[in-house]
Amino acid sequence: MLDIKRILSDADGVSAALAKKGCTVDFSAVKEWDAARRAKITEVESMKAERNKVSSEIPKLKKEGKDVSEIFVKMRALGEKIEQADKEVAALEKKIFDFVAVLPNLPDDDLVAGEKENNQVVKVVGSKPEFSFKAKNHVDLCTELGLIDYERGVKLAGGGYWLYRGMGARLEWALLNFFISEHLKDGYEFILPPHMLGYNCGFGSGQFPKFLDEVYWIGDESENREKGHFMLPTAETALVNMYAGEIIDEAKLPMKYFAYTPCYRKEAGSYRAEERGMIRGHQFNKVEMVQYTTPENSKKAFEELVNKAASLMEKLGLHFRISKLAAGDCSASMARTYDIEVWIPSMGIYKEVSSVSNANDYQARRNNTRYRDAKTGKTEYVHTLNGSGLATSRVFPALVEQMQNADGSITVPEVLRPWLGVDKIEK
Repeated sequence: MLDIKRILSDADGVSAALAKKGCTVDFSAVKEWDAARRAKITEVESMKAERNKVSSEIPKLKKEGKDVSEIFVKMRALGEKIEQADKEVAALEKKIFDFVAVLPNLPDDDLVAGEKENNQVVKVVGSKPEFSFKAKNHVDLCTELGLIDYERGVKLAGGGYWLYRGMGARLEWALLNFFISEHLKDGYEFILPPHMLGYNCGFGSGQFPKFLDEVYWIGDESENREKGHFMLPTAETALVNMYAGEIIDEAKLPMKYFAYTPCYRKEAGSYRAEERGMIRGHQFNKVEMVQYTTPENSKKAFEELVNKAASLMEKLGLHFRISKLAAGDCSASMARTYDIEVWIPSMGIYKEVSSVSNANDYQARRNNTRYRDAKTGKTEYVHTLNGSGLATSRVFPALVEQMQNADGSITVPEVLRPWLGVDKIEK
């Protein structure tokens, strides 16, 4: 959530920053509501001061034997006015809150405006694989090798689902084990969070209320969603809310976590031909990294997460690139994002396997996660960062395609062999 103080003190600057994300905002109404709120608070404070003054005089008047019944009548009337005024203040505060709650995060100053067309490739690792034979796509390879059963996945759950079998299930699990072992080496704490989360987690992470319809809700979707539960679309939604409403000792920062979960997404809309197989689905596995840090160390934490995601790809021996996203291509909650994009030979395009993002204090303001400054003793909002480390639904097909051999077998990356026990996957 954006800082309302910043909006009121620099509305033009905030509007200009949001425009880089394609968000046009007029803060005139918010300014009017805030002015009315301040005026009403002053009025309430004046009435409460009068009530306190009169209330303190009543015992004295009673002691003097004077009739105070008329004073009680006036005080009851004054109390009703105060109650009504408090409701008006609360209503104005809710208006302001609801308006600000749907605004996206401000992009960092160095981000250019626009969408995907303005993304910038900042690094390319490895070379596109060249084949001396007619290369196959991952759907055919996985089917022929018995790694993925697409037909029975659809039979069980419908379009957008698949079923791992045999060596395919083992390869998927090997990838997850490799990611987990690397994060443990780097000192990150392993978390297994609930898969069903409350509305507060969606709000705290910045997905709600704007993206209420993009997640799977449990039970009757017409019920009061603020009291309902949804299936997590990413472990970030849980991890960034672990300390909601708490004040963290600065000495504990940075705090580093990772979680393994399946991710559940509606992925509404039609599927393009290029997104067949595992490229786009309703359920996929992902290991997610999250850091809590001070504003001063936020940039350092971001660089660490980018390097960690890239390191996983390098150790797998895959060709990929890193792209700095333009402001409009960053998600609503994020101030900056770098995508790790793997090359899919059969498609002739790069596909994102990790988005590393910095929310700055946007999520912390929404879920009230703060730390106590060791020098000043004051509480400040933490910065939260996240990055996939990694999502397997695109790493898997990229690995299969990039590592394929003329005889239809797949060369297993060396780092995965301890879990698979073979150098090649073959019929």
